[in-house]
Amino acid sequence: MIIIADGGSTKTNWCLLNKAGQKIYFNTQGYNPYFVDTEYIIESMRADLPSDLELDEITEVNYYGAGCSTEDKVKIVADAMKAVFKNAEVHVGHDLLAAARALLGLDTGFAAILGTGTNTGIYDGKDIIHNIDSAAYILGDEGSGCYIGKKLLTDYLRGYMPEVVRQRFWDTYQLTVDEVTDNIYTKPLANRFCASFSKFVYDNNVHAEYSRGIVKTSFVDFFENLVSHYPNYKDYTFNCIGSVGYNFRNVLEETALEYGMKVGKIIRSPIDDLVRYHVELAPRGKAK
Repeated sequence: MIIIADGGSTKTNWCLLNKAGQKIYFNTQGYNPYFVDTEYIIESMRADLPSDLELDEITEVNYYGAGCSTEDKVKIVADAMKAVFKNAEVHVGHDLLAAARALLGLDTGFAAILGTGTNTGIYDGKDIIHNIDSAAYILGDEGSGCYIGKKLLTDYLRGYMPEVVRQRFWDTYQLTVDEVTDNIYTKPLANRFCASFSKFVYDNNVHAEYSRGIVKTSFVDFFENLVSHYPNYKDYTFNCIGSVGYNFRNVLEETALEYGMKVGKIIRSPIDDLVRYHVELAPRGKAK
């Protein structure tokens, strides 16, 4: 049996291809090795994986994950996978490669991720050949859920929110200024904490202009600081995966067109297309 997984910083989508050729989907939390270690991943997987999953029957694991971009970070995740799936051949790649393979298959092009974090790159049909570092959530990650959440929280802390939004925010979360700063600066997984507030921006219908402004500014920053720095970027079609890109796709498409890029696929999750890649295209595309 084979497992294919797409792991973000918040959530991992899994697909098991069983002996009968059936596809079985399930989710666990995300395992970004910049924020969690091998032992954390092992314990989390053992708690979150389906109880009826026959771990010893898994012969191959293809895991793509946020943060899996250097040898040491890949090792953190791979060691955890090998500890849980003891009889499996384990392949760990980064989430941008998963996005590119899901969006483009064996074709060349531009691929982006806009979820909890941000990533972008040029794909040659086999691998990512050019990637501008997103600089992660403290220094960069423009356009991401975390980036949008940080803008919202900054306005909250500084008192810049329209009163009707501030009241809705308080009614929803009842967070004091001290609690916000404590979650960001002293508690673990601050990126997830910040990103969680992008849902408030999406759901907020008491001041649509304010909410749209935060999203628009975030996407302009994304194109200005990342996308537009790829050589000849206007020659590529804009393709994107991730809940933030999908939920705010109207603003995203508008911004892409303003920067001179045609819009291709904008989808929430790569898992279905990634499974198709491994089942139908990988032998020809040499996925491993």
